Amino acid sequence: MKRIFLFLATNFAIVLVLSVTMRLLGVEPYLTANGLNLTSLLIFAAVMGFGGSLISLAISKWMAKKSMGVRVIDTPSSSTELWLVDTVKKYAADAGIGMPEVGIFDSPEVNAFATGMNKNNALVAVSSGLLSAMTKQEAEAVIGHEIAHVANGDMVTLALIQGVVNTFVMFLSRVIGHTVDRVVFKNENGHGPAFFVTMIVAELILGVLASIIVMWFSRQREFRADRGGASLAGKGAMIAALQRLQLAHSGPLPEKMAAFGIAGGSPQGWKRLFMTHPPLEERIAALREIKG
Repeated sequence: MKRIFLFLATNFAIVLVLSVTMRLLGVEPYLTANGLNLTSLLIFAAVMGFGGSLISLAISKWMAKKSMGVRVIDTPSSSTELWLVDTVKKYAADAGIGMPEVGIFDSPEVNAFATGMNKNNALVAVSSGLLSAMTKQEAEAVIGHEIAHVANGDMVTLALIQGVVNTFVMFLSRVIGHTVDRVVFKNENGHGPAFFVTMIVAELILGVLASIIVMWFSRQREFRADRGGASLAGKGAMIAALQRLQLAHSGPLPEKMAAFGIAGGSPQGWKRLFMTHPPLEERIAALREIKG
């Protein structure tokens, strides 16, 4: 999923820059002559963790436009663009949110995404491949799905969850590094190389484990957005759109596509923990269980 990949990548980069900058400036309020001040460390980790996440959220729309080459439709220049803008406008009104910016990005992949800092200032973009591969009813269902993401406030909730995850990864990795430095290497004066090496390794491992939480949330919100798309465009159209995605992604997805795509991949075993999307067959089955 494009929005998830862009957000997580931006979040990681910002947290890394903040962390390095704070270290170079010598701003380490959690380090004392006696070791770690856990209260100061938690506050420091929270400021860094939520700072990276909220900055990522604030620039998410700008980042999506630049990285995906989205062409925002200011004035529709064709019947397709007019239909696209009118559809977004109608569904936004039905969902009770402000009119998002509407854009198209050049890609043969069947894809779409929505992003933005709040539900009244969002961006909904679809790929040229989606417009050529799907019927209007199917495309309208995908647009409804993306509008539902915006109306549900999924990007904000993701930012808050990522902020909590960042906080505890930074906090625990430093506690682990401090413990190894003191207990294993018997370093009593400040922190030696063992602290920094252990902290980095722990941060990487904990970051991978924490991503399971973020991916779980991502999968749950796909089910909710599917229901929202079905409410806006019709249950049959939403099911048909997902079936079209099954056909488009009938072969094994490249790893990069699995991370970016609107449909995600279908890993097996433990790899399912890191899926951004539930398998399409599960999403279709969940929609069919909805009465009405």
